[in-house]
Amino acid sequence: MQLALVHARYQLLEIVRIPVAVFGSAFFPAAAMIFFVVPFAGEDATGATFATASMVTFSVMSANIFQYGVGVAEDRDQPWNPYTRTLPAGPAPRFAGRVLAGLALTYLSLIPVVVIGATLTAARITPVALLLTVGTVAVISVPFTLMGLAIGYSLPSKAAIVVAQVVFLPLAFGGGLLSAPGEAPGFIETISPFLPTRGAAELMWAAVGDYSVEPLALIMLGVWVVLLATLAGWAYRRDEGRRFS
Repeated sequence: MQLALVHARYQLLEIVRIPVAVFGSAFFPAAAMIFFVVPFAGEDATGATFATASMVTFSVMSANIFQYGVGVAEDRDQPWNPYTRTLPAGPAPRFAGRVLAGLALTYLSLIPVVVIGATLTAARITPVALLLTVGTVAVISVPFTLMGLAIGYSLPSKAAIVVAQVVFLPLAFGGGLLSAPGEAPGFIETISPFLPTRGAAELMWAAVGDYSVEPLALIMLGVWVVLLATLAGWAYRRDEGRRFS
């Protein structure tokens, strides 16, 4: 655990030295809050609460896909990366440190969304629901962490940036993150339960208010976790084999 914390500290220091990395993870959800949630749902307590939860999901997805997808790909390009894999501690502490650093960055990226929701809208949440939401953030980070890892270990850094950008917005729109629960266009309502963003969003909605999670969305979220874990594991083993063959 101590080695994992050392690696996490290193990862966080590396990220903080380039503030734009932190800014980028928080910008799009915060901008969406200001331009869409505040003017259209800001005075409706229930609507604003669910919309803020959607933007939290948006931020979680953004932070993890880009942090792992681009970050891992860039690390793989570093000449010292193969050496670190030969150290006696093995890859586990470094991987655990990256996950801890990514989770810290995820929570950091949520601050602007939460502040905007609390100060510029009528969104309200109970202390118990707030604690539940904090835990739910860690849970819904899992599929997007795995997605980022799959991208990062499969592709070189330049390609990883493009792929992360390509999958990001379709998942947000297709998952219904930019509309109220049950009020997305018909086509979006049809496809959204099959996307990981919808299952993640529904867990967030259930955490902050009176919302019943659709079983299909939850089942498909589990399916996505299994598929993405398999893909990320395969990509990691392939990369490992290439570097030491």
